Amino acid sequence: MVQEYRALRRAAALGLLAGLALLLGGCPSPWTRPEPQGSAPSIPPQPAPAPAPPSAPAPAPARPPPPPRENHLSPATRSLVTQAHTLLAHGDIDGASATLDRALRIEPSNPLLWIELGRVRLVDGNAHQAEVCARKALALASGDPAAQGQAGRVLADALRAQGRNQEAAQVENRPYMH
Repeated sequence: MVQEYRALRRAAALGLLAGLALLLGGCPSPWTRPEPQGSAPSIPPQPAPAPAPPSAPAPAPARPPPPPRENHLSPATRSLVTQAHTLLAHGDIDGASATLDRALRIEPSNPLLWIELGRVRLVDGNAHQAEVCARKALALASGDPAAQGQAGRVLADALRAQGRNQEAAQVENRPYMH
């Protein structure tokens, strides 16, 4: 009896499913739009055209140059530079030099500090060391026209102090000096 009941239940479920399939088979899908009456028969879609052969890639649009960079001193190094200026004004060249050395330990890649140290070396009469500092500042000042100009002036002064006037004139004619 249990088996007969299960068989009847299966048959009823299959009948229900078949009825639903017939009922839904004639209904339009909610995702299709019925064609309006009297319209032209639909045209079957055309196959997509074959893709064109790959051509040379278009050149990338030229990027504008990056904006000029500006180097700044941190509050700590700014304070040390101010202190070095005061020491230099009072004739303490060694104290000014030592103070700038401390600032360079804080920001060794800041071209503004190398420029300041080059100026102190010029005041001290050490034109060769001033040239070294100015060249280091120029190398670090890439992209900063103001720092490049300051470093170029220190370099030209250092070269002149060494009697290398022609080289100093060449430095002064570089684009960053104008």
